[in-house]
Amino acid sequence: MFKHILLPTDGSELSLRAVRLGVELAKACGASVYALHVVAPFHTIAYMAEMLAATEVVYTEEATVRAGEYIAEVQRIAAEAGVGCAGSYVFDDRPHEAILATAQEQRCDLVVMASHGWRGFTRLLLGSEVHKVLLESEIPVLVCR
Repeated sequence: MFKHILLPTDGSELSLRAVRLGVELAKACGASVYALHVVAPFHTIAYMAEMLAATEVVYTEEATVRAGEYIAEVQRIAAEAGVGCAGSYVFDDRPHEAILATAQEQRCDLVVMASHGWRGFTRLLLGSEVHKVLLESEIPVLVCR
């Protein structure tokens, strides 16, 4: 049925529940998984450039370490289930576009991701990456809550 499943993760417990479900599905189908974490790039206004450059370096280092930890956790979960897992992180302002691009690049045939279930004003402010992925994806998307 499915051969290669994309598992986007933000490191939250809700996201890890979706990862566990995706790994279980992969195991049942004999599929492999690909873990992805999308990191928001560092944004600044050009004021006191020297200080901002140092801040950007620290942010990038910390975000990279955190992303590696998130990917390692997915790989650990997959390894415990006996499922093959590769993964990466990318810097992108638009997580949904990074998810869709990675799904295409990795030739995934399913995306399994979590929805935080934000409603009302919070959803208006933060948007819904899951909703955007659902609207633009050419492959099936399984949403977990």
